[in-house]
Amino acid sequence: MAMDARDIEELIRAEFPNARVTITDLAGDGNHYAAEVIDESFRGKNRVQQQRAVYAALKGKMDGSAGELHALALTTRAPE
Repeated sequence: MAMDARDIEELIRAEFPNARVTITDLAGDGNHYAAEVIDESFRGKNRVQQQRAVYAALKGKMDGSAGELHALALTTRAPE
């Protein structure tokens, strides 16, 4: 089952309401997305910590072969 870009954005915004979030469907198939998440809460955290926080916000949608979201290329940072 594919996921809609809006659904991904809603999950991320639920945890990061003030973030700038950009979701791109890379293959047009609803399974391969790129996400850029820019949020002040990332300041002082390393990239792994930032990305773990975003993956946690997805609430298991990427878990294993049964996950609704197959691939997510993730870019995270604090605002400049």
